[in-house]
Amino acid sequence: MSNKKIAIIGGGNLGSAIAQGLLKSGFSQPSDLIITKRNTASLGELQALGVHTTSDNNAAIRQAEIIVVALKPYNVKEVLTQVKDAFDATRQVLISVITGVSMHDLEQIAGPGMPVVRAMPNTAIAIQESMTCICYKNVSEQQINYIKDMFDQLGISVIIDEKLMDAATVLGACGIAYALRFIRANIQGGIEIGFDVKTANLIAAQTVKGAAELLIREKRHPEEEIDKVTTPKGCTIAGLNEMEHQGFSSSLIKGITVSYDKIVKD
Repeated sequence: MSNKKIAIIGGGNLGSAIAQGLLKSGFSQPSDLIITKRNTASLGELQALGVHTTSDNNAAIRQAEIIVVALKPYNVKEVLTQVKDAFDATRQVLISVITGVSMHDLEQIAGPGMPVVRAMPNTAIAIQESMTCICYKNVSEQQINYIKDMFDQLGISVIIDEKLMDAATVLGACGIAYALRFIRANIQGGIEIGFDVKTANLIAAQTVKGAAELLIREKRHPEEEIDKVTTPKGCTIAGLNEMEHQGFSSSLIKGITVSYDKIVKD
């Protein structure tokens, strides 16, 4: 259980989800969390749990050892510049969960030598099932172990090079939408072969969840599991081959690379 003070700057959907996950997991006590928002009335659920809410970013940062910035990308530099004097590199770590804000940007705002971390979660953080990619600078081994443990309460985390953060956005964050579109197509196919939408939804979603768990828990390659269900002259291989003839894998790969090019070029 954490006994460090954690300030979450930006109590929107992502910031609130992080707070809820840290509480549900037992990593943090309500008294150790501070969350900020211009309109704190919308944070009533967290207030009721005992989390300190405030509209004063300066005060929140000064009280904390871990600062998680969950602002909108368009106003992060403006807001952080206003509170730059509150940062203390000797006792704090600054974590950004915002797309497109580099560690260099963070250090320039908070001051030279400031321990800075970029973390890229996805929307499954709301149910503590996020895939979060992390990179860091000026951070001690003890600090990064603590931060990785913190994000592991919200799903699974992995440490990567900063040069891969745009790719992580596509594969891990945009990837939620790709997976859901696959499930949606599965549901549509299920309806066409006879299921009602509610039952098709459940079967398709649970099947994908089970497939993912096989890879994660058993540390297997997808082809190992595919081979188990593709019998000679069977219906599975017939369906897979038809999907490949129609460009299933190539269209997915192309979609990923187009998303990546969009981030890099913009």
